[in-house]
Amino acid sequence: MALDPQLLDLLLVALPKTDLHVHLDGSLRLSTLIDLARDRGVALPSFTEAGLREQVFKDHYADLPEYLAGFAWTCAVMQDEAALERVAYEFALDNFAEGVRYVEVRFAPQLHQRDGLDARGVLRAVNRGMVRAADEINATIPATEPEFRYGIVVCALRTFTEQFSAYYANLLRALSKSPRKRLAGLASLELAREAVWARDEEGIPVVGFDLAGQEDGFPAIDHQEAYAYALANFLHKTVHAGEAYGAESIFQAITALHADRVGHGYFLFSPERISDPRITDPAAYVERLAEYIADRRITIEVCITSNLQTNPSIGTVEAHAVRQMLDRRISVSICTDNRLMSATTVSRELGLAVRHARLTPRELRDIVIHGFKRSFYSGTYAEKRRYVRKVIDRCDRVLAEFGVSTLGEEGGRPLVDSQG
Repeated sequence: MALDPQLLDLLLVALPKTDLHVHLDGSLRLSTLIDLARDRGVALPSFTEAGLREQVFKDHYADLPEYLAGFAWTCAVMQDEAALERVAYEFALDNFAEGVRYVEVRFAPQLHQRDGLDARGVLRAVNRGMVRAADEINATIPATEPEFRYGIVVCALRTFTEQFSAYYANLLRALSKSPRKRLAGLASLELAREAVWARDEEGIPVVGFDLAGQEDGFPAIDHQEAYAYALANFLHKTVHAGEAYGAESIFQAITALHADRVGHGYFLFSPERISDPRITDPAAYVERLAEYIADRRITIEVCITSNLQTNPSIGTVEAHAVRQMLDRRISVSICTDNRLMSATTVSRELGLAVRHARLTPRELRDIVIHGFKRSFYSGTYAEKRRYVRKVIDRCDRVLAEFGVSTLGEEGGRPLVDSQG
C-alpha cells in the first residue's frame, strides 16, 4: 500500500538515520553565519537570511564554482575556537532534531588554521561542541533506544591556493619552489598525522580521513603517502570521487588509497566520461567496477540534491544514478553533503530517493541500516554491533507503527505511487 505523502514525511523523520557525508562548514545555520560575521567584522553580501538565500545559498546553481562560492563566507567566520565550537554544537542539535542518531562531521582543519590556532586546536574546539550537544541530547534518550553518536572525519584537499587559508598561504610561501602537487601531498600527510595524534593522544573520536576538491588534473594518487599512513594507523578512509570526473577516479580511490567508502560516486555509470586512454572498452570497465564495488561492499555516500546542484546537466532526480546503484546491489547511504548550501536534511534526501528512485520498504530499511553498519564507529566492533542492534529494533518499530511491511517479493511494492 502506497503511503500518503504527509505520512511518508513523518515516517522519514521518525526513522533513526545517519549522515556519513556532511561538511561542517557547509552546514551552518544562516542566523549563526550572520551573527558570527557581525561579531567578527566579516562583510557578507547581505545580513538578512532572505538576502543570503537570494545571492549566495540558492535552490539552483549554475555550476560547481557557484555552489562552492558560499564556503568563502562560512569559512571566514569559522576562524576561532568559539565559532567552531558553536557551529559544531548547533550542527549536532540540528541533526538530532530530524532524527539523525549517528553523524560523521567532516571538515578540513587546515582551512581554519591561523597563527595561534593549529589543527589540534581546531579539532578540540569542534569536539567540544559535539560533546556538549551529545551530552544534552543523550540525557533525554531512554537506555533502550540508540543514543546520539558522532565521529569526526578530517578532510584533506587535492589542491589549494593562498586564498584558502592562512595555513595554506604560509605553506606555499615557505616552499614556493616545490611543485604544487607535492605540497598538496605534504599537507595531507601532516593532516593524517594530526588526526591519528588527536585520536590516540587526546581521545577525540577522529574516525576517518577524507580527500576533497577538484578531481580533474589533481589525481588522488598524489595523496597516497597520507593514505598509507592512515591505513598503517587503522584510520578509516573515504574519498570524494566520481563527483565531477569519470569512473577511473573511483577506481583510483579504492585501489591506490584503499578507500573504505566513496563520496558521491555519481559518475560510476558514465562510460562516456572516462578519459584514460588505457581503458579501451569504457562500457566493460564500468560494469566490472560496479561489480567490484558491490561485491566488496564499498559504500557510496550518495548526495542527491548536491549532485543536481553541482552538475545541472543531470536534470532531474529521476536521472540520478542512485537507482542504478541499488539495482546493482551496491551498498548506499543517503547523505546531505552540505545542509546549508543544499538547503536539505537527511529526511528530505531520503524522501527524494523514495519518491523518485521508487524505493520499496525493504530498500528504505536497508539504506537506513547500511548507514549505521558502514559507519566509521569510534567504539569497538562489539560495541558497534550492540548499537546497530538497537538501531534495527528502533527502525522496525517505527516501520510497524506506520503500517509499513518489508515482507513480500523484493521487499514489497514502492512506498509511493507513480505520481510520488
